[in-house]
Amino acid sequence: MENYKIYITAVLLIALIVLTVRFYFRDHHAANIKITTRFIVRVAIFGAIAAVLYIFIKFPVPIFPAFMEFHFDEIPILIAGFAYGPLAGFAVTVVKTLIKLPMTSTMGVGELCDFLYTTAFVVPAAFVYKRHRNIKGAILGLLIGMVAQLVAAVLGNMFIIIPFYMRVMEYTEADILYLCQKANVGIKDLKWTYSLFAVLPFNAIKDAAIILVTFMVYKTTRRFIDKLQ
Repeated sequence: MENYKIYITAVLLIALIVLTVRFYFRDHHAANIKITTRFIVRVAIFGAIAAVLYIFIKFPVPIFPAFMEFHFDEIPILIAGFAYGPLAGFAVTVVKTLIKLPMTSTMGVGELCDFLYTTAFVVPAAFVYKRHRNIKGAILGLLIGMVAQLVAAVLGNMFIIIPFYMRVMEYTEADILYLCQKANVGIKDLKWTYSLFAVLPFNAIKDAAIILVTFMVYKTTRRFIDKLQ
């Protein structure tokens, strides 16, 4: 039964992302869009930057379980999405994930969830900004993307990540709960209190930091971005 829930949740999250991308394509006559060399270069550059941040620049935060780590790969992905559109942001996320996969320690499950979370954040944000290219559009897009990612993170952790560690990595519920309670004694189970006291605040703080840094560096990186136009 638990495996059934894992598959259903993963399919629903992937379907949501696919529908979002397809809606964007249909609305912009994407069937006529050609993948140019320039587009590939853009994606490769930002994908490489995102991969470096994803692999090497990460750290735990003491108030959250030790297995939850901050990483800032979403900054170049958001910049690419804002500069070149949702398709570019999605493609950069794919490249980053593929680069990281050979170094996985979770049989690719952690990378899959990070891919889903990042896509849920970046694609809506870039989609809204593409329609409203001003500060209000940027803020609205980022807020919508943040909410979408929080929902994806809660579902992904409850029905994919935690069951994976329990079934495949042979962790017991008590083992994982012990790690969680070392950081926050308010976590009483691996579903709702774990989501309330760990998943939601962790991702909200991380997303706020990502948004802040993106706003700070976006103008600075415009000259570099303009050279790739």
